[in-house]
Amino acid sequence: QVQLVESGGGLVRTGESLRLSCVASGTSFRINAMGWYRHVPGKERTMVSYSTTGGTLKYSDSVKGRFTISRDIAKNMVYLQMDDLKPEDTAVYYCNADADLGFRHLEVWGEGTLVAVSS
Repeated sequence: QVQLVESGGGLVRTGESLRLSCVASGTSFRINAMGWYRHVPGKERTMVSYSTTGGTLKYSDSVKGRFTISRDIAKNMVYLQMDDLKPEDTAVYYCNADADLGFRHLEVWGEGTLVAVSS
């Protein structure tokens, strides 16, 4: 199996920054893409940003210009630098990975880390 563990969430004020980290662990797996989603209670989980191993980067319109995704492919890690945070960024952030494990194709989720932005 492949496991994801996030870290870096917390409580900040409007305009401040946070950096989320996520590491994938397991045996004999290959990551195709890693990214971040967020969930606000009562709403659907939405994509924030993701990065494919081939180099494609995507961001939701709401975070473009403020958030930056990066990966350390050798360490199976993904980061999300979040700058100029706003109250509407408050959510549980989930790390996501698209991976191959042998002949199996997996979509893996972390347990989430809370980001809270006060006004």
